Amino acid sequence: MLDTLFPCTRHFFDRNGHKLQYVNEGEGEPVVMVHGNPSWSFYYRNVVAALSATHQCIVPDHIGCGLSDKPDDSGYDYTLKNRIDDLEALLDHLDVKQNITLIVHDWGGMIGMGFAARHPERIKKLVILNTGAFHLPQSKPFPWALSICRNTLLGTALVRGFNAFSSIASYVGVKRQPMPAEVRKAYVAPFNSWANRISTLRFVQDIPLKPGDRNYQLVSDIADSLAQFKNVPMMICWGLQDFVFDKHFLDEWKLRFPQAQVHEFADCGHYILEDASEEVVGHIKQFMTQ
Repeated sequence: MLDTLFPCTRHFFDRNGHKLQYVNEGEGEPVVMVHGNPSWSFYYRNVVAALSATHQCIVPDHIGCGLSDKPDDSGYDYTLKNRIDDLEALLDHLDVKQNITLIVHDWGGMIGMGFAARHPERIKKLVILNTGAFHLPQSKPFPWALSICRNTLLGTALVRGFNAFSSIASYVGVKRQPMPAEVRKAYVAPFNSWANRISTLRFVQDIPLKPGDRNYQLVSDIADSLAQFKNVPMMICWGLQDFVFDKHFLDEWKLRFPQAQVHEFADCGHYILEDASEEVVGHIKQFMTQ
């Protein structure tokens, strides 16, 4: 089923003894697509299909996600800095060091822009999809569902015992129409046991909300770095019915990047590449030619 929905060659990069799976399709200027939680490289399958004829499409699965290894806490520290380190190591391994178009979604925004902050000279264009690269906007309350997952034993039981985060996201993350059953199965398939759901929970627990939280300063630094990209071409495609990355986050992006091309979808949710795949992929293809 997966080979039908997402036909591509799987590559594996040895990252500190763990296999990091990535897609590397096509030739040309590189397009690096960074997924979030609880998705994986599968999220970008339609973008890869559309761009690989003209670009080198690189899509990693973060450690603990997709087809990458899923070590326990003794084998891997599930934290933002390591995610950025992993992306940097992979792109260095592939010798991808210039003219990068970065496409980011969900946690991929923080990870991708964390990489960009280290190597601004490598970034040519930015595509922003329902994500953040800064702290929770002051006008935005922290969602209660995330608070339960982040802070309670009940949340741990729900996420790791019942795959609640990934499963629920596959339903509430789309708004125009339900995901086809085979697509939903592909999203949740990698997270098929307590052990294999570790990253889903650790991502939520790694959200820094106040000074002193691990990664709070790193997120502050990434946010402060964004100003250096004000002259980099940017396109934003946004599902306005996302209950986490909602209009508060979009307004922050627009405030920081008033020159960005913005496409808002009033009837779409978090998984904008599922809800509005044809439109968003069309916008991306046009953006790449400009």
